[in-house]
Amino acid sequence: MKIPAHPYRSPLARHLPESTDLEAVKRDGWRGQHILVVAESDERLDFVEREFIRRIGERLYGGQRHG
Repeated sequence: MKIPAHPYRSPLARHLPESTDLEAVKRDGWRGQHILVVAESDERLDFVEREFIRRIGERLYGGQRHG
């Protein structure tokens, strides 16, 4: 059985954005709705800020799940 090299592409695919600037989405979320999305490992943060973010996350959502 031969499988076609290029699968069928949906006609709706042309309406999808090519790429998303995640930093712009985060910035707009903060400016428009005061929703902050930040990774604990963000290199723009210093040690104290990372620790603060980690503690807030653990307080609100619990610790890391293993398994």
